Amino acid sequence: MKCIGCQLANKEVEAYVIYEDEWITCILDIDPIQEGHTLILPKKHIEDLRQLNNEPSQAIMNASIKISQALTKRYKPDGITVIQNNGIFNDLNHYHMHVFPRYLEDGFGWTEPNIEQSISLNEVKNKLIQCF
Repeated sequence: MKCIGCQLANKEVEAYVIYEDEWITCILDIDPIQEGHTLILPKKHIEDLRQLNNEPSQAIMNASIKISQALTKRYKPDGITVIQNNGIFNDLNHYHMHVFPRYLEDGFGWTEPNIEQSISLNEVKNKLIQCF
């Protein structure tokens, strides 16, 4: 059985599609943070950001721009938030990007953990560049 993300992206279950192309389908989130909250899902099963290749990633980015423009035109927000969650934070087990309008006093926020960094940014940089 296909995952729910594949079913939504391929219109095999009811979804409120607002845009699609050969690679992706954009649907309204059924539990929106704001009116217009949209999910961008690849039609092919891709579970994680690290599995994306050029065609779907370009289609996802292009769609995020189109959705942002539409949300801005329709809702006149103070800004747009674009979020993508991986690993245990991916509740669909299918890659999806959230795009939604934001307003100055909307209550949505980024909560940072209260930890102190014990390593220098230069050391972090050196650790990461070894991965490329």
